[in-house]
Amino acid sequence: MSVPSSVLVPYASYLRVYEPLAAFPEPERGHWARYARRTDIPGVQDELRRSLADLVPVPPVPVPVHESGDAFVATVDGTVLVCPWRTRLRGWLALGELTGGTLPAQVLDAMLPPVVREQLAADHERWLARNPDARPWIRSAVWRVPLRWFVLFSDEEREYVPGERAPGKRAPEEPASGGEPVLRYRTPMVQARRRLARALKALREAIDEGPMTEGLVEVGRWLEEFHPRALVELDYGGLVHALDAEALAGDRSAADVAEGIEALRAGDGERASEAYGRFAARWRAVRNLQFAN
Repeated sequence: MSVPSSVLVPYASYLRVYEPLAAFPEPERGHWARYARRTDIPGVQDELRRSLADLVPVPPVPVPVHESGDAFVATVDGTVLVCPWRTRLRGWLALGELTGGTLPAQVLDAMLPPVVREQLAADHERWLARNPDARPWIRSAVWRVPLRWFVLFSDEEREYVPGERAPGKRAPEEPASGGEPVLRYRTPMVQARRRLARALKALREAIDEGPMTEGLVEVGRWLEEFHPRALVELDYGGLVHALDAEALAGDRSAADVAEGIEALRAGDGERASEAYGRFAARWRAVRNLQFAN
């Protein structure tokens, strides 16, 4: 679990990739095949609880000593798809973000003393030397869902389950929430890559290179690392607890982003600005909660 997500739990969102078993080499493929047949596969809350347990010691343990052997599992059209947690790798990546200026130096030193950070960095370098092609299957963001993530999805792929609903009452096509609200999008990898390429083309033709195009390029490079028959998922995660039921039900962020990109493609700057304004206002309100009492 990433350090920012752990510190500010539960207000984090996630972008996940689920790959078919064929994408994994042996003996890892056999491990995941056996794992997927289990009846006690841990879920999102289990991963969250384990990450919180690592924050109890003083100093905390942002990077597990051993890599997790757990994963999220999905079955689509009879095909088993696996999203490994890789909590150790994600911990190192999150640590790099923290040391890159995410937190003031005094706060960072209080959370993770310099000697601890130096040891973790050395461990990461040695690990990378043995695993140069490693990449995470899960990315996270705190107090927001990055706009570039929504580019990968359409509004028709939106799945929303209101809270306080017994699992037995849900429709078959709805994700099981265990009574908690769920808001997510899922799409085939081929669709995600196609939408990203079209969006990048529209942006480059309408505006100069900038943070948005750079962000899309970076996400595109990450997606290229995975099997073409993978599944891409955007999960609002703990952000569903930062929004009331009305806001969640009315959240059509993917539709706003798609409309803005289509407007740029058509040369309609005013409509693109309106769509972006709706999106920005919605997520500005969420980010402001971070600093509320």
